[in-house]
Amino acid sequence: MSAVPFHYVDLRTFCYATEDEKRVETALRTFLPEETEIDSDATEGHYGDRILVLSVRLERADDVRYVLSKLTELGSFDRLLSELEDRIDDNCAFFIQLDKQAAYRGDVELGDGLMLRGKVEAYPATKDRAIETASEALAALEAQTDR
Repeated sequence: MSAVPFHYVDLRTFCYATEDEKRVETALRTFLPEETEIDSDATEGHYGDRILVLSVRLERADDVRYVLSKLTELGSFDRLLSELEDRIDDNCAFFIQLDKQAAYRGDVELGDGLMLRGKVEAYPATKDRAIETASEALAALEAQTDR
């Protein structure tokens, strides 16, 4: 598969004052190609506590493919495919939440802490076409990793 039918993939997580920034970055890097630069933006919580927002946008096909291929490591990958209708919105955006603790250990699991958002290339740009396109792309990535 030379091209991947996603315009981009965004990954984002929060590092709260009670968390170690390096560990949170390690969790995020579980899904990123090496040498990917992570953007960091400091903000403040309701009670004045520091919150660091770590995020990255990947637009190169190889980088997007890398991130999406990590999803094939989900123990519940078939579940992910069956839930695409709920995970893709009317703007052809694909959403999935991943477990930050598991990611720190190098594992890929559904859960909380890391948000992945991808814009699916769909022509025409309809939800049904985006579901079909994403399903085909993810299934193809799974078939490649099974080899």
